[in-house]
Amino acid sequence: MEEREKQLEKVRTAIEELPDSPLVEERRRQGYSPVTGEGNPYARIMLVGEAPGEREARTGKPFVGASGKVLDELLDSTGLRREDVYITNVVKDRPPGNRDPGRAEIEAYRPFLARQLEIIRPEVIVTLGRFAMDFILEHFAFPQAGSKIGELHGRLLKGSAPYGPVYVLPLYHPAVALYNREQRETLEKDFQALKPFVEKKNAGF
Repeated sequence: MEEREKQLEKVRTAIEELPDSPLVEERRRQGYSPVTGEGNPYARIMLVGEAPGEREARTGKPFVGASGKVLDELLDSTGLRREDVYITNVVKDRPPGNRDPGRAEIEAYRPFLARQLEIIRPEVIVTLGRFAMDFILEHFAFPQAGSKIGELHGRLLKGSAPYGPVYVLPLYHPAVALYNREQRETLEKDFQALKPFVEKKNAGF
């Protein structure tokens, strides 16, 4: 296994063995799996969602339900495939009833996403939904931290990570496209901000 793959596997093991998360008991009771993330460990683009849904928790894979189909279509619209990117969530276990993750739950999983960011060192981080946006902007001390997603969606924000420059692209969660055609169109338009990075990759830079 490659070095980054080994490091990510250690993160996966630590999440599986996590004793203190408020969601671990629910995971065990329901027979769920943690959803740690999947994709290219050397990806230049990383997508971060909020928390897994039921289908994700049953398969252990991120974005495999209806929202995942929307996400695949959005990736395809820019010339990307799942194997080109790395996909994960802020919270790695499913909150009961698909409710929003609580502050204690976000904090319990914070070290794992922070470690995944250190390992993968993405050039671009696409945040899917407000919880992911809040986490990433705060984590990298962006001046826009605390802003509303309605103000920032589709804007490519430039900041600094310990490993170098990083761009953050806040987007609405793909689930909004399932219920609102206008939001689907907004997502499709916003996603095109990734195209310069895809073209750069295809050019070999």
